[in-house]
Amino acid sequence: MKSWRLPAPFLLLLPTFIVLAAVVVVPLLLSVYSSFTPFRLTRPDSIWIFIGFRNYERLLADWDFWVAFGRTVLLLTVALNLEMILGLGLAMLVEKATRGQRALRTVMMFPMMFSPILVGFQFKFMFNDNIGLINNALQSLGLTDRAIPWLIDGTLAFIAILTAEVWSSTSVFAIFILSGLMAMPKEPMEAARVDGCTPWQTFRYVTWPFIMPFAFIAMTIRSLDIARAYDIVKIMTDGGPAKRTEILWTLIARTGYSDARMGLANAMAYFAIFLSIVFTVIFFRKLAQARSQIGAEW
Repeated sequence: MKSWRLPAPFLLLLPTFIVLAAVVVVPLLLSVYSSFTPFRLTRPDSIWIFIGFRNYERLLADWDFWVAFGRTVLLLTVALNLEMILGLGLAMLVEKATRGQRALRTVMMFPMMFSPILVGFQFKFMFNDNIGLINNALQSLGLTDRAIPWLIDGTLAFIAILTAEVWSSTSVFAIFILSGLMAMPKEPMEAARVDGCTPWQTFRYVTWPFIMPFAFIAMTIRSLDIARAYDIVKIMTDGGPAKRTEILWTLIARTGYSDARMGLANAMAYFAIFLSIVFTVIFFRKLAQARSQIGAEW
């Protein structure tokens, strides 16, 4: 019997394995399996009907799914570029500060401390038609004589969501880029000034290649966040008006819980996960190229 006794390290880790299996592995396998079934919450027995790739084939012809997919990619692309530009400018301003730099770094991290749900409620109130801060400010400044329907018009609602996303997460880029600026050696900057380089040339050929890997790390983190964005959109517009701000995860939630089509919703979810993996691979390749470039130049 002693020869069949499990090793002590395995026995000590066994409770962890059981918890992980119950909380992660089993639900994951069940969701994968249900994506190949017509499982509906109103018909629990439908989970035992195997239909193969029919749910995935249905997605290929689902116009609403592809519109939500394209809107998610648009949100990801615009938000990432705006966050990187604003984060870069913010990081360079803080890095140039001679006094109170620690306080500025703390303030810069402040938006990250808010829950996405709280950010959604905050910006929903700010963009409110009647009592919102944005409309009141615009009317007080004389820039408009009527309330702008920010969350009623589809295009304006998308802009409002984009504003909330950028406000809450620009600090991610700012922190990573600031860490790159603070780690950058000063000798190349001084050499560029001695050689007569303009500030733009110094930034383009000296500063940016060094901090590029830090920007790509921030892009990777934020691309995963935006690709599975749900909280802010759910609170601010719930995909409305008329599904004009519907993105992948709000569509998945609506399909799975409102329409009770959990099998189809899981198929959508794994397609969204595939999107996240694709963007992650792209950014990691860019990161590897940036690192090899720095290694060659520095």
